[in-house]
Amino acid sequence: MTATDTATDTGTDTGTGPGQRDRFALLWRYARPQARSLVLAGVLGLGVSASGLVSPLATREVLGALGSGESLADPILLLLALIVVGAGMSWWQWRVLGAMAEHVVYDVREGMIRRYLQAKVLPLLARPSGELVTRVTSDSVLLREAASSSVIGLINAFVLLIGTLVLMAVLDLVLALATVGSIAVVTVLFVMLMPAIGVAQGRSQAALGELGGELDGTLRAIKTVKAAGAEPRQVQRLLEHAQQARIQSLTAVRREALVWTIAWTGVETAILVILGVGAWRVDQGAMDVPTLIAFLLYAFGLIGPVMEISQNATTLQTGLAAAGRISEVESLEVEQQFEQAGPTRSPDAGAPVVELAGVTARYAPGVAPAVRELDLVIPARGHIALVGPSGAGKTTVFSLILRFLEPEHGQLRLNGVPYEQIRPAEVRRHLAYVEQETPVVPGTIRENLLYANPDATDSEVTDVLKRIRLQDKIDELPDGLDTRLGDSTVSGGQRQRIALARALLARPAVLLLDEATAQVDGITEAAIHDAVRQQAREGAVVTIAHRLSTVLDADQIVVMQASRVVARGTHEELLRDSPLYAELVAALRIGDQLESSSTAQPSSSS
Repeated sequence: MTATDTATDTGTDTGTGPGQRDRFALLWRYARPQARSLVLAGVLGLGVSASGLVSPLATREVLGALGSGESLADPILLLLALIVVGAGMSWWQWRVLGAMAEHVVYDVREGMIRRYLQAKVLPLLARPSGELVTRVTSDSVLLREAASSSVIGLINAFVLLIGTLVLMAVLDLVLALATVGSIAVVTVLFVMLMPAIGVAQGRSQAALGELGGELDGTLRAIKTVKAAGAEPRQVQRLLEHAQQARIQSLTAVRREALVWTIAWTGVETAILVILGVGAWRVDQGAMDVPTLIAFLLYAFGLIGPVMEISQNATTLQTGLAAAGRISEVESLEVEQQFEQAGPTRSPDAGAPVVELAGVTARYAPGVAPAVRELDLVIPARGHIALVGPSGAGKTTVFSLILRFLEPEHGQLRLNGVPYEQIRPAEVRRHLAYVEQETPVVPGTIRENLLYANPDATDSEVTDVLKRIRLQDKIDELPDGLDTRLGDSTVSGGQRQRIALARALLARPAVLLLDEATAQVDGITEAAIHDAVRQQAREGAVVTIAHRLSTVLDADQIVVMQASRVVARGTHEELLRDSPLYAELVAALRIGDQLESSSTAQPSSSS
């Protein structure tokens, strides 16, 4: 379901999700696994309502006994019993509802978290991460009450309201009709206003999600923000989102206040009508004083169910808006989870480890292809470098190999087996990827290193760290490998080497490097190149090259331009035959010369 599928049964369009009827269906789907608890809570609530309905009648019996001189023991004991039984059932009901609410929240969060991690990468990255987090944390809490206590509260309140009106009619039909007339007007206004609350709540939650996304992005780029002196401008942007969230929330609050005012006014009006008509009925001898008092108790008892209906209806509308936003997570397309798509032949012993044949791919319908008719063979061993100007399609090649992006035409094969016959997870089991930005996974250095291969031994970890010259730095940290990893713990270059170590420990068939030496000094770069050379002897290495040293190390160089492969060969061959490559090498050489002058004294923090 998309954000444009917003037609509602009430004719009101929030512009943020499914219609009202669809949202009720979604709410029931989330609550259905807890149906037994829901029924138990409902039965207990009916018991609480029944005890409350009987209490005024017992009170009338007490008053009648006072006038007739009969014993007060029985009616008073009945009142006490009703109080005790009602309190016990109420306590049990809230325990059941509380547990049910937490189960609902957990199930919803589990579903969203699984959806996020099973979703295709590129559509997921297109959404602000802060907004996705808000749906798991904030929206699920709003859904909790709607799927549990508000539904039961509404049912119980309606039962109590109807029961109260029925018993009023038993006590005095004329007075009951006058009360119903007063409440009917309130009910009509109430029903007309409730959908508007849902619309306002939906917009408020959407604005809050946008604020979360903007704030998340700002905090992730806080160094850039401060270095650019952009704090005032960024504060203004964030405050604009906060202001929009406040405006939408104030709209919702005003509508809720109107509903509560109408409900309260309706109850007070009904009580005034009862007092006026009841006094007239007593004066006419049509009813006695104990009956009028019992009737007034029922009238005051109306305050509870009416207020509960108002509160739970508001909570329900808020939860329905949250359900609409949560349901949008299901529009995220998930990766294929099948075991096999058809008969799959065994891997070909002599086949390249990965092969792209005539592959054309684009990131969205209607946009220009990111790669066109791409042919690329990655042998089981060796080092391939991808070079080319920005936008040539180098990163897209990695996205295709990793199955972050599916081809529009052509085919990819792993060990001779077509990708479409293999699960994405199985493809990636043969691969390891080091991003240029080298994000770290929350946790310790050890957890990051073992992320792709939890079974790696301590000796393997130590060997890899020594190969990339990181062991000494980790030994200096107070907690060593158990140090929590963050921006203040290690430098950018060290974080990059940790990512490389994680990839090497995975023992992949193909190591994909988006320039693993971009943030290191010359001495460390030499160590990394040694590690890459060793990996190339044991398996395949594919590098997006931004430095001349990476190009020179490659066994084969693939030159890309305008989404196509325009040349391939060794360094010497391409220098001779490809003017574009010669230009790129000249640019890479200049960049290396500039960097070498700035790293003449290697920094120990790199």
